[in-house]
Amino acid sequence: MSNVEIGYWGIAVLLALIALRVPIGPALIGVSFGGIWMITGPKAAWGAVGIIPWNFTATWQMSSIPMFLMMGFVCFHAGLTKGLFEAARLWLSRLPGGMAIAAVFGAAGFAAVTGSSIACAAAMGRIAVPEMMRQRYDAAFATGTVAAAGTIGALIPPSILLILYGIIAQVPVGSLFMGGVGAGLLTALGYCVMIVVRVKMNPGLAPPVNERSTAAERLSALLDTWPVLLLMTGVLGGLFFGIFTPTEAGAAGAALAVLVGLIKRSLSLRGFWSSVVETLQTTAALFIIAIGANMLTRFMAISGAGRDLASFVDAMNADPMLLLLGIAIIYLVLGMFLEPIGAMLLTLPILLPVLKTADIDLLWFGILLAKFLEIGMITPPIGLNVFVIKSVVGDLVTTGQIFYGILWFLVADLIVVALLIAFPDIILWLPTVMK
Repeated sequence: MSNVEIGYWGIAVLLALIALRVPIGPALIGVSFGGIWMITGPKAAWGAVGIIPWNFTATWQMSSIPMFLMMGFVCFHAGLTKGLFEAARLWLSRLPGGMAIAAVFGAAGFAAVTGSSIACAAAMGRIAVPEMMRQRYDAAFATGTVAAAGTIGALIPPSILLILYGIIAQVPVGSLFMGGVGAGLLTALGYCVMIVVRVKMNPGLAPPVNERSTAAERLSALLDTWPVLLLMTGVLGGLFFGIFTPTEAGAAGAALAVLVGLIKRSLSLRGFWSSVVETLQTTAALFIIAIGANMLTRFMAISGAGRDLASFVDAMNADPMLLLLGIAIIYLVLGMFLEPIGAMLLTLPILLPVLKTADIDLLWFGILLAKFLEIGMITPPIGLNVFVIKSVVGDLVTTGQIFYGILWFLVADLIVVALLIAFPDIILWLPTVMK
């Protein structure tokens, strides 16, 4: 058996293990270890296990992941994001579907301090869905809105998905963050337009809110968002003006979140300890998957399977848009069954040589990749964000209702993807300005 054949067999075994529900991290590490053993022998395989994890994780860039995670967990336990939805509700409630629009803006703001779509969906589900149900919003419409809005969490920085992509694909993380801003804001705008159009077509989805708020109440609610605005300004402003690197931005954001929590007296010792523990647990899980992906990259390089696949694509003279369509379908399908980070790290070692051969801009593709994966998070049969919302609302809404409520948002997502492909500068303009 040739080395290339071993590489392809390794991919097949890996997919079989994933289908059998073996955790992605151990599957990646096990297949890569076995493949390297078959090609170069046991000494090199054990050497890879000893060297690759250290070389990959003991880097300056990887240290940004626990820092951004820490910032998000501190914000959650200190309740620093509670005012987001309330402010958006008071200012936007008179628009058609105003509370649903408020949920989208609240999710976008929450995304700026979490970097996780699941955390974003869970937090906004607890806050926004009960309020919309109280105002007699259609249950499918309310839950579908929040499940879709949660996907913004992987686009607006700081996004853990984009950090890991940048490290694996060797694309500057700061540039990815700036590129994600355009895609994230366009997604939020697309959702808001879809909400207005749907409510105009069917006013019964979102009855007008009869509550009246004074200018003083709206101003007070707006001022209550200062913790999130301060964090967003500190992290994104520091990145944009080159005050600090993405890694330093994570540390600055985590420290600033703790400081704000102490100033507001909303961060208890127990909350701080919970933030630290959850940060360590999540970091460990992510690092295991990332180490496995790095080992798979080494295995693909040694076997030559990645180069062989890239040469095959090059010989076909495939149109880049046709190639992109195929990749989009792969990620949309994977997104139905796997969480985004696992799906991305499972496939990048195989696809990166193909993308480079096709001369596709890796910065632009990274943002599109995040968008593809997040669409998978709300696509049946196993859209993870849908089940997150279901776990939050309990028996008030069925899973089928939530999926039904998402259908129109999938249409909005497809329009957004088409715009991102047709006008790459939506993604690339801000990174270019930042240079």
